[in-house]
Amino acid sequence: MPDLKARHTAVVKKTALELGFQCCGISKAEYLEEEAPRLADWLKKGYQGSMGYLENHFDKRLDPTKLVPGAKSVISFLYNYNTSQQLDPHSFKVAKYAFGDDYHKVIKDKLFEFLDILRTEIGDIKGRVFVDSGPVMERAWAEKSGLGWIGKHGLLITKEQGSFMFIAELILDIDLDADQPFAKDYCGTCNACVEACPTAAILPNKTLYASRCISYLTIELKEAIPDEFKNNMNGWIYGCDICQDVCPWNRFGKPNNEPKFQVNEKLPSFTKEDWREITEDIFQDLFKDSPITRAGFKGLKRNIDFVTESES
Repeated sequence: MPDLKARHTAVVKKTALELGFQCCGISKAEYLEEEAPRLADWLKKGYQGSMGYLENHFDKRLDPTKLVPGAKSVISFLYNYNTSQQLDPHSFKVAKYAFGDDYHKVIKDKLFEFLDILRTEIGDIKGRVFVDSGPVMERAWAEKSGLGWIGKHGLLITKEQGSFMFIAELILDIDLDADQPFAKDYCGTCNACVEACPTAAILPNKTLYASRCISYLTIELKEAIPDEFKNNMNGWIYGCDICQDVCPWNRFGKPNNEPKFQVNEKLPSFTKEDWREITEDIFQDLFKDSPITRAGFKGLKRNIDFVTESES
């Protein structure tokens, strides 16, 4: 009789590929011992800025059994959002992940479908889906499940496709065969991301000073952007791709083939003047399904005004 755990693992891997995930890795659901002191030190130094929610549920971030009682396996998924599509190079800049629909919903829908398939194939399973949500250390789990290594910019890098990948997790109460952790760091002596960051947000030892990151300043920060960054925004009004754009591993990246991640048809022609004149009605119509709604209309206007002042 085939090993039940091996059969269940094969179903998981096969289903992940069928649903369009580029990679799928499995870890044993256990306490992230090595991450605990790193997370505690990062929070103590205040690198999280105004993201107070990162200080909540410390133990849950490290122990998946506190998120799913009886959890035995953590499945990590990667979903490509790389693109060759471009916005007007003379206009303001938006991070690639926000070109299309909100990835939270797109990938969550896939994972709920995934869970339904597993329940049909395997039986009654208890589990939870996480897509950049909830107290889950997604990069640590992805590295632990063998999908790649954490680069100097703090993002997961894969040898096959670089770092323009969304990470998602499914925590389940069934035993699966765990993959080997990714043990090697292929960044080597390269410091491209460190040197390219205009706000000096990338510190040694793979540490991100999050409250200096342009993505934080344009999305997470709800107050006024500090004047010290006035000449360092490089035209970014929502998110930032600089550290990924300069990473040599991203030369291996291929454009995604997810229809919902293709660039909003109105964005490529948006000039700086169009951005400056955007109204709340246009914002709601243009970005109703976009992650840009996270900044909100007022937040986006604040970013546009700040970058405009920086350039004048």
